[in-house]
Amino acid sequence: MDGLQGGDAGTAYPALVPSLDDLLRAAVGWIGGTERPGQVEGGKHLLVQAGTGTGKSLAYLVPAVQHAFDTGKPAVVATATLALQAQIVDRDMPRLAEAVAPLLGRRPTYGLVKGRRNYLCAHKLQGGFPDDDADSLMSVAAVDVQASRLGQEVVRLRGWAEVTESGDRDELVPGVSERAWRQVSVSAEECLGGRCPMVSECFVERSREAARGVDVIVTNHSFMAIDAFEGRQMLPEHDVLVVDEGHELVDRVTSTITDEVTPGMVRAAAKRAGRQADSSSTMDEAADLLESVLEPAPEGRLTGIPDSLAMALDRVRDTARAAQSELKQQPGEEPDGARQAARAAVDEVFENASRMLEERELDVVWLNRDPRRGPVLRVAPMSVAMLVRDKVFSERTVVMTSATLELGGSFDAVAGTIGLRGDGAPDWRGLDVGSPFAYPEQGIAYVARHLPPPGRDGLATETLDEIESLVRAAGGRTLGLFSSMRAAKEATEAMRERFADLTGDIAFLCQGEDQISTLVRQFARDPRTCLFGTLSLWQGVDVPGSSCQLVLIDRIPFPRPDDPLASARSQAIARMGGNGFMAVSATHAALRIAQGAGRLIRRADDRGVVAFLDSRMMTARYAGFLQRSLPPFWPTADRAMVLAALRRLDETAQPPQPVAEPALRGLTGAVAGPAGDTDRGADAAAPVPDERPVAENPPPPDSSRTAVTRGHAWTEQEDEELRDGIELGLTVDELAESMKLPADAVSARLAGLGLAAGSGPTLTFD
Repeated sequence: MDGLQGGDAGTAYPALVPSLDDLLRAAVGWIGGTERPGQVEGGKHLLVQAGTGTGKSLAYLVPAVQHAFDTGKPAVVATATLALQAQIVDRDMPRLAEAVAPLLGRRPTYGLVKGRRNYLCAHKLQGGFPDDDADSLMSVAAVDVQASRLGQEVVRLRGWAEVTESGDRDELVPGVSERAWRQVSVSAEECLGGRCPMVSECFVERSREAARGVDVIVTNHSFMAIDAFEGRQMLPEHDVLVVDEGHELVDRVTSTITDEVTPGMVRAAAKRAGRQADSSSTMDEAADLLESVLEPAPEGRLTGIPDSLAMALDRVRDTARAAQSELKQQPGEEPDGARQAARAAVDEVFENASRMLEERELDVVWLNRDPRRGPVLRVAPMSVAMLVRDKVFSERTVVMTSATLELGGSFDAVAGTIGLRGDGAPDWRGLDVGSPFAYPEQGIAYVARHLPPPGRDGLATETLDEIESLVRAAGGRTLGLFSSMRAAKEATEAMRERFADLTGDIAFLCQGEDQISTLVRQFARDPRTCLFGTLSLWQGVDVPGSSCQLVLIDRIPFPRPDDPLASARSQAIARMGGNGFMAVSATHAALRIAQGAGRLIRRADDRGVVAFLDSRMMTARYAGFLQRSLPPFWPTADRAMVLAALRRLDETAQPPQPVAEPALRGLTGAVAGPAGDTDRGADAAAPVPDERPVAENPPPPDSSRTAVTRGHAWTEQEDEELRDGIELGLTVDELAESMKLPADAVSARLAGLGLAAGSGPTLTFD
């Protein structure tokens, strides 16, 4: 990747950096892989289509590491899913660091950076954000642990807070409900920042401080977008960005800058303002007015703001502005968590109502109804192409990769959505590195052409019969991908009833019954288990081996006909003389289908069937476009042949692949394995631990899993050596030399322990 190699060696890294080929060769050799031509290609802005098994993570991580050593600046890797973030920091980077350390003279370092809501808030845990709801929950938890599930979750969170080093929610397994997590976390807007009395103990600040000195920073699309668009400088200065799962970038960016207003949201802000703002009562009245306007209104897109709605939004905005003035912190006032949280809630109401009243040219406003929240008024940009071009691609070298960037033999469709086409677009190139898999020999694409077309009234009886037959033939081993949560739940319940005769043999899990990562781990571990779900399972699920030999897709995943953004984009393209359906709906479906079908073949010895329960995959005029977006499986509509093939696969299946052990993370997100082991079941599902009460059964104090920093797994004995050295007044460099470890690893660990060396370059969080 030529764009990742720029610059002379910085003064911070005076040693000669090995060539990219040398580093890549070492990394590939370390994992026992084979170097492929696609791994050494590259360009300025680069769009890379790289399927499973092509080694794309190494293809960008190795140049990213070299760039950091060469220039002294970190490279940033942004992913769409938590599963891929975990894979990079828990598996790929530890193995890469071990492989290239002899060539580079030290281990490359890496860190995981997320939004504030993903971490415990130390100040909130200590009562720094008083809230009636939170106080009552804490009281319930303290007085009667059995009183409610919520109370038990709060107790678990308090216990876990005492043992976690990272404070990262993803480390807590089993997980807790969103309501419980809100009691121990704050949003970026609610945070007191540098005025917080516990800033030195803040998990977020400590993780970001530790990440400032690493070579590779891993984050998500949304965090990267906020950093780029809002200029908050949450990420260190960087000039190289790798966007993995790039097909998701537009949707994630759009979601990040989508705003909403609801009557309940206005009332909640008024309640938070409470006694601190006299105008809170007028906000309640504004919420009532807004509700009276929205309740009778039909769902769907608003092509203009009606007068009645404009009046209600104007009232909401004005009352929020009054509350803002009352909540403003006065000079010399002590930081107040409750006031800050109230101000954040009121600010959001004010800003969102103001945006809707502006009626910006490219904004789309629509109303829908949430079963729990009632009417929800939303606003989002019709297109984020120019925003992404200006804020992401103009500031740095970008490499975007995915298994599904090329549709219909061209990258143009995806390039257009991210601003890489048209006047003024930056230079870029597209590269398809192919696949190492023999798809026609490894997989079958089966279309159940005999089934009735999908309808809006749920799954047809014939479709449920087909699912049952396929699952029985496969002996379980099924990942069911559904176009809606309702369909996934309906199928799960129906199969549980139909398979009651096999209780204890074939089990059915459904998305929403636990954290996605926990469900995927259960599915991967037991081949007699089926996992059904919707959007989150269409991508990012990596279950190689015999546990996943059948992937069901219930229908072509077009956007809903009443989807306001999709319809607005289609109409805009049609007005310009284009084909709105093919450009928007068919392209959306092709990306989803390609991602979903890609769950089947994850290794060279995987075998199985992708079953489409939608006859339009063969009969519709756009069927060819969708088929060309799939891996080149062997196609058939022969039901008997497919059932026989699934039975043979079940009878000859090997034991499932081992599922990786959990990786508790330190401040930088590095994996911690016994004696530095970082490759436990490397090809298994995303590493999620057994369902053990983490806070009640933490790892033993001498386990290296409890103390990981900068890619080095620290033991209790080493920590004691650090403490002894500090008492003797040793500097970081002296400690590093005596312990035969990199100085930056020692410095980061000292910071994690809250220790300061003599006059050496220690990291501090104060």
